[in-house]
Amino acid sequence: MSHNVIDKSKLPSRHVTEGPQRAPHRSYYYAMGLTRAQMSQPFVGVASCWNEAAPCNISLMRQAQAVKKGVAAGGGTPREFCTISVTDGIAMGHQGMKASLVSREVIADSVELTMRGHCYDALVGLAGCDKSLPGMMMAMVRLNVPSIFIYGGSILPGTFKGRPVTVQDVFEAVGKHSVGDMSDEDLEELEQKACPSAGACGAQFTANTMATISEAIGLALPYSAGAPAPYEVRDQFCMTAGEMVVELIHKQIRPRDIVTLKSLENAATVVAASGGSTNAALHLPAIAHEAGIEFTLFDVAEIFKKTPYIADLKPGGRYVAKDMFEVGGIPLLMKTLLDHGYLHGDCMTVTGRTIAENLASVKWNPDQDVVRPANDPITPTGGVVGLRGNLAPDGAIVKVAGMPVDQQKFSGPARCFDNEEDCFEAVKQRHYKEGDVLVIRYEGPKGGPGMREMLATTAALYGQGMGDKVALITDGRFSGATRGFCVGHVGPEAAVGGPIALLKDGDIISLDAIAGTLTVDLSDAELAERHKQWASRETDYGSGAIWKYAQTVGSALDGAVTHPGGKGEKHCYADI
Repeated sequence: MSHNVIDKSKLPSRHVTEGPQRAPHRSYYYAMGLTRAQMSQPFVGVASCWNEAAPCNISLMRQAQAVKKGVAAGGGTPREFCTISVTDGIAMGHQGMKASLVSREVIADSVELTMRGHCYDALVGLAGCDKSLPGMMMAMVRLNVPSIFIYGGSILPGTFKGRPVTVQDVFEAVGKHSVGDMSDEDLEELEQKACPSAGACGAQFTANTMATISEAIGLALPYSAGAPAPYEVRDQFCMTAGEMVVELIHKQIRPRDIVTLKSLENAATVVAASGGSTNAALHLPAIAHEAGIEFTLFDVAEIFKKTPYIADLKPGGRYVAKDMFEVGGIPLLMKTLLDHGYLHGDCMTVTGRTIAENLASVKWNPDQDVVRPANDPITPTGGVVGLRGNLAPDGAIVKVAGMPVDQQKFSGPARCFDNEEDCFEAVKQRHYKEGDVLVIRYEGPKGGPGMREMLATTAALYGQGMGDKVALITDGRFSGATRGFCVGHVGPEAAVGGPIALLKDGDIISLDAIAGTLTVDLSDAELAERHKQWASRETDYGSGAIWKYAQTVGSALDGAVTHPGGKGEKHCYADI
């Protein structure tokens, strides 16, 4: 690594370390043990989402120390700070989930404010749980200082009665227990065995989906996103990232050199190919927005439509993140996609090399069945599919990975609920029929507020053996762990008078993931007449952070963002 002295005359930290007028500022750094030589080096923010809320975040502080050693070894001065995260597994199924998506914006905003306020020159961001990954990447693109993303790593699978299990099995066990198919003792044993280590949920749920994206989009070092949290190799990746970010300052390679329309398309490709979470269709437009790039749910869906599904990962498949890492990791998945023309190989990455250059030495591993060759897919298209129609003019999204083709069409009468709790209660009491389309509305970004995930409800349906016998649509979201015909992000949302708000029990809804349509058997005239009768409603939040979010949040189509983004900025932080 280069140890050349970096000229600070164009770096943000000059505003807090250089010249006689900054003597008061330097006195604070002396108080924390820094030397004048350390103040003369670039300041690297080392931001982590460490907390004691959940296993996804618990190892991040340790990993941050390895990053700091790498920054110092590379000739930079690390400055560690923490931001929040809201952990979906614990927030799930109650009012706490309304804080989840809001936390993505708070993470991005708090990292931005810490970096701006203290004039750091580069950023290494460590994140563990679902919303903290896109939140950290959004901050990187927004600030546009040299940045490297680090995933805290996935959890190891648990073992229950001789078979591997994840937290998804526990959610589904709640449904089994509710109908007498699982004993109290088995449920208690399963909950104690499902999560045996630090790390984020182990299957291709939202955290691992966004981690896969971090490598595909070029913001993370190759292989770094696949290594499970307990593996010691994580510290090597962290140390290397610390050194490399100083190298990126030398080379002035910035996030907006990396996050381009092509790299966003690469990211969407790996989501579809790995059967990833539908939440990626919310987070990719939000990351693009920070760079001033228009990349909506429909753009994501277009990529999904033409991408083969090749990684046999839970919840639709058989394997977890650890398994993929051990047979070749995310680069193995990307290599076969590149070789068969599904990726743009000329995109820059944080290694200082292109995607194609990074993958040049990756060899195909024929002795594994976790990832199929891209020309011999599990299904030719569609781990994830975009839908639109008169019930979703602004689009919707469904995950079909692992679903038989004959289950990818569904038609049935609507059963409408105006919040998740009412629907969950109906499911728990078995107050629904085979063939119903359960509708959960007023759970969108503005109407929720906060666009909750619905894993508790969908998992309960599977636990009752009804997961493939009903469908569910919502203007809220689904967990990456959700399976079955569950359509999320229906827009426009109910709170702004979208068609989902106008549905009545018994209306016939048709879903077709093969044709990409979501329709209700009502004429335009009938929908217009119902809209005249519709009245907006107040949310149950009249103050606080969730109320504030509801005032500014936009539609799911554009990523549920809360500010004008790159197109609106008058100057870029990196150039202050």
